[in-house]
Amino acid sequence: MLYYSGYKQLFETHAVIVGIQSLVAYTCVDFLVPRFLNKKQTFLFCFFLVLLLISVYVVYITFRVYYLDVNYAEYYTPIAKEYIQLSFIDRLLDYRVIMSKFIKFLTPAALLLMVRFYKNQQKYLKLSEQKKIAELTALKNQLNPHFLFNTLNNLYSLAIKKSDKTAEVIERLSDILDYILYRCNSTYVPLQNEIELIENYLGLEKVRYNKRVHISFENKVDKAVKIAPLLLLTFIENAFKHGVGQELNKATIKISIELEKNHILFSIYNTKPFVSEKKEIEKEGIGLHNINQQLDLLYPNSNSIEIEDLPESYSLVLKLKQK
Repeated sequence: MLYYSGYKQLFETHAVIVGIQSLVAYTCVDFLVPRFLNKKQTFLFCFFLVLLLISVYVVYITFRVYYLDVNYAEYYTPIAKEYIQLSFIDRLLDYRVIMSKFIKFLTPAALLLMVRFYKNQQKYLKLSEQKKIAELTALKNQLNPHFLFNTLNNLYSLAIKKSDKTAEVIERLSDILDYILYRCNSTYVPLQNEIELIENYLGLEKVRYNKRVHISFENKVDKAVKIAPLLLLTFIENAFKHGVGQELNKATIKISIELEKNHILFSIYNTKPFVSEKKEIEKEGIGLHNINQQLDLLYPNSNSIEIEDLPESYSLVLKLKQK
């Protein structure tokens, strides 16, 4: 139809289309999708959607034939007047009209689904980010007491011995606490800050073990890059725990940090004591478990760990993509 007799015909013609579109949209979005599609019952979803479209199409053709054509046929174009001469069944089964009306009826539903999908994706991304932050916070809260427990044990041992080095340990521990509590709350921190943390930690361990361990720390970082905080310290803690703690002779720990193209390369090597409690060594501690979780969260598909566990030594190479 190209011409209308007045506002009444215009309203009635479009009102039935809008009404059917609204019915299809809300039935599809509020019932069919949550009831069937979200539960992966695709066949039932398609079946009821087609049934819905056929039903509203029959209603539309019935309304068109027995109301609009009866009251407004004189205002139709010649082509439209010729078309309305077809029988009700012929018009009902005209596949061209069926396809065009199905598309028209479904268009608002499709647009509404796209809008809801976009909103749900935004909500999902926001929740994922909040979950990620919460998990990292929980992991840090586990890691920090673990580190402090080990360090305070060192300080306690020195205090018992009334060592002159107690003041140095307290100063280094103060710097470490300042970093952990106030300067590593971001997702990524400057690598140089982590290197300073490692140097303070190594200073504490040198005081504790004195000549029982030979420590080599090679820092080849020559530019500013970022890294997730407290990742590297756990590996170093474990090297001392399993490589020095039970060693009767002199232990060796070698640490290296360097930049290789667009990656951070961290390597650590420690000798093993000849006599050790294997159960304790083989048991994975809280710190290493946290490291694996943080790597999955912060460096998904952009990290690698190579471990060489020999009877006399243990070495690890960690490769992280630069941030």
